[in-house]
Amino acid sequence: MSDIYKVLDELGIPVVKHEHPAVYTCEEADKFYEGIPGGKSKNLFLRSKKGDKHFLVIVESSKQVDLQKLGEIVGEPKLGFASPERMMKYLGLTPGSVSPFGLINDVRHEVNVVVDNALMEYEILHYHPNINTATLEISRDDFKKFLNWTTNSVQFVDL
Repeated sequence: MSDIYKVLDELGIPVVKHEHPAVYTCEEADKFYEGIPGGKSKNLFLRSKKGDKHFLVIVESSKQVDLQKLGEIVGEPKLGFASPERMMKYLGLTPGSVSPFGLINDVRHEVNVVVDNALMEYEILHYHPNINTATLEISRDDFKKFLNWTTNSVQFVDL
């Protein structure tokens, strides 16, 4: 498993780290984000019905995701949540820690990334550093730089 801090440093991407108790939901995290500017996200790890395709969906934390509509957008009807075992296999993450930074562990670039355009309106974004006891602030441009570095398939869509 790779170290996200090392990867971000090598990419010249500065971050601000906020430590907090372990959080498992967006509602729990919101208690610690009060007064911190930027876009807070919800990260969903999904799979196709056959289980042969995987998606990391990144949306604003307050947004509800219609899986049927999302399936139409990505061309995969019947999307469902991936198991903790799949999450560990593809992203090296456990439930409650899902983050785009887990893509550093997807060495075969099998996970398709779907980012809601509404989140990209924020200049600062927040993601766990692959553990749910901290949150990193990263600029939108640096986040896009990180996504480009992963070489995973990335789609920016309106959800």
